[in-house]
Amino acid sequence: MSKTLFEKIAAREIPAQIVFEDDLVLAFRDIAPQAPTHVLIVPKKPIPRLAEAAAADHQVLGHLLLKAAEVAEKLGLKAGGYRLVINNGADAGEAVPHLHLHILGGRKLTWPPG
Repeated sequence: MSKTLFEKIAAREIPAQIVFEDDLVLAFRDIAPQAPTHVLIVPKKPIPRLAEAAAADHQVLGHLLLKAAEVAEKLGLKAGGYRLVINNGADAGEAVPHLHLHILGGRKLTWPPG
């Protein structure tokens, strides 16, 4: 089975601007930012999408959210606010079949997102 783009980034096979890493997750800047700050945070365990996460993944899923908040604060987004987005499936805009969370901020974000 071939590695996803995000697995290759985590393995340092593809360069990325990494802003945070621990044993379970990796956060790096998006190469096509949709806001002044646009960071992706991914579990190192390859879970294709949220709908395919299992009960055994609850620890990594909770960790992903908690670390997203920490990364957002580290990037200076806490005071003004930020948006967290998880796309699930092609119709939602999922481009890489590896669960990832977008951290968007640095400007006023509109609703609905589009």
